[in-house]
Amino acid sequence: MRGIIILSFLILQSLIVSSSQSAPDFNFFYWVNYWPGAICDSQKGCCPPTKRDKVSDFMIHGLWPQFNNGTWPAFCDQTNLFDISKVSDLISKMEKKWAEWGVWTCPSNDTNLWEHEWNKHGTCVQSVFNHHSYFQTNLKFKQKLNLLNILKQKGIKPNDGFYGLDEIKNAIKCVIGFAPGIECNEDVKGNKQLFQIYICLDNYAKEFVECPYVPDSSCASKIKFPKFPKKDSLLVSL
Repeated sequence: MRGIIILSFLILQSLIVSSSQSAPDFNFFYWVNYWPGAICDSQKGCCPPTKRDKVSDFMIHGLWPQFNNGTWPAFCDQTNLFDISKVSDLISKMEKKWAEWGVWTCPSNDTNLWEHEWNKHGTCVQSVFNHHSYFQTNLKFKQKLNLLNILKQKGIKPNDGFYGLDEIKNAIKCVIGFAPGIECNEDVKGNKQLFQIYICLDNYAKEFVECPYVPDSSCASKIKFPKFPKKDSLLVSL
């Protein structure tokens, strides 16, 4: 009987140690999506990526681990850098939903953003994700949460109109239960416009949570929702 008790204790102790070793050492995730129109309507301008259909939609920027004190881990493992062969079955979806945002000339290279996101952020979350599951989780939330439709249902449309910052945040809060963070940039006339939306997730990227802090300081009380870029006109301007 004593042997059984000791064995049970050792198994329990092993499970506790294993759990503590695999627990994330960060507090939450930002899941960030950007609006292409805000890039193409800025001073720098842009050229839409060539490896996807030109569908009017928000695009994934990334899934970023964060600490509650406002800092974040980055570039945590130089021995496990991005390997596109590990996400080969996801490429077609990634090309449509996760296209390069920092592109100013054609043709674009979507792989650069995926590589950057894994090397900077993905390598810091290996207690939760491997290569494949990191990218798959981004796509899962993209499928689950259609930000453009959520805004449209509240009359907030990408038509170069101006909408209240709180109006935009509340539209999303009605769906996920928590207010997102909103990041703005400026159009060619200096108007603040909707650039990125920050959705907060728990440290296992399972559930939506309240954001400990959000990057709202770049916005005005009313911001522009720029039209989705028209490829032909952009190519002419370049």
